[in-house]
Amino acid sequence: MKETVEFLLHHGYTLLFAFVLAEQSGLPIPSTPMLLAAGALSGLGRMNLAYAWSIAIFASLVGDSLWFILGRTRGFSILSLVCRISLEPDTCVQKTQVTYGKHGVNWLLFAKFVPGLSTIAPPMAGMFKVKPWKFLTMDTVGATLWSGAYLFVGWLFRDQLEDVAFYLARFGSGLIVVLIGGVLLYVGFKYIQRQRVYRDLRIARITPQELKRRMDKGEKVVVIDLRSEFEWAEGRIPGSLFPIGDDLETLISDTPKGEIVLYCSCPNEVTSARAALRLKRHGVKHVRPLEGGFPVWKELGFPVELPASVGPVIDNALNNK
Repeated sequence: MKETVEFLLHHGYTLLFAFVLAEQSGLPIPSTPMLLAAGALSGLGRMNLAYAWSIAIFASLVGDSLWFILGRTRGFSILSLVCRISLEPDTCVQKTQVTYGKHGVNWLLFAKFVPGLSTIAPPMAGMFKVKPWKFLTMDTVGATLWSGAYLFVGWLFRDQLEDVAFYLARFGSGLIVVLIGGVLLYVGFKYIQRQRVYRDLRIARITPQELKRRMDKGEKVVVIDLRSEFEWAEGRIPGSLFPIGDDLETLISDTPKGEIVLYCSCPNEVTSARAALRLKRHGVKHVRPLEGGFPVWKELGFPVELPASVGPVIDNALNNK
């Protein structure tokens, strides 16, 4: 093969480690193509399957362990960091919390197979104070299953991938440019997609200071908590309502008239803005997301309360550790 293919073969293990670590660290860089290629090259005798598998597992554990430590030390505030990486992080967080409440730490066994949620699962385990040894055990098994599945698929279709490699080799040194360009295009697409979402969600916010002032003056403000019940362990804004089963429209129709304020966990308040737009389409005029969400409200030292109903929910999740 030409120099480019030889370069990929000589540095294949390093590239595999880098791609897996990048994806598990939350970067929008898919490692699936590298796992498939490593599996195919192993089937062709150009790479050591056991070594490649071990590298993929180790890289995954490095990224996951970092998130686990951050979740354990910083708690729910780590969601603000996730918001800066994921396109719809608050939605992912809510789905992961619900699943974690049902399956406990067993969620780590299959989280990596769900795009967008693999980054959330490790810090979630840290937030719920899963024992480090148990996290490492379950996460290792999950990483083994995940990486092994793609390596096996690549090994199974090694002949087809060899044909692809033959034609790619004809590009010579331009192949690296194509690969790097492809990654940059993917990241750029994700960034543009994210910015489009935020442009669509431009809607007047209310600052925590203004909300606090209006609540202190006794003005009619209906505050609605859009977070999952698991996040109530951090408390909630006093008097806020919780829509059961995401039935927001019904909750709004049953509340007294007044301005409606929605809040979630993510400082980018994507969930709140989406809900506000949804309500406006249904004819609700006076609705605004809380700027910065609950994390900023709490950071400012404003009062929070712990709902009585959160106890059994949190206890159930903790018992699943």
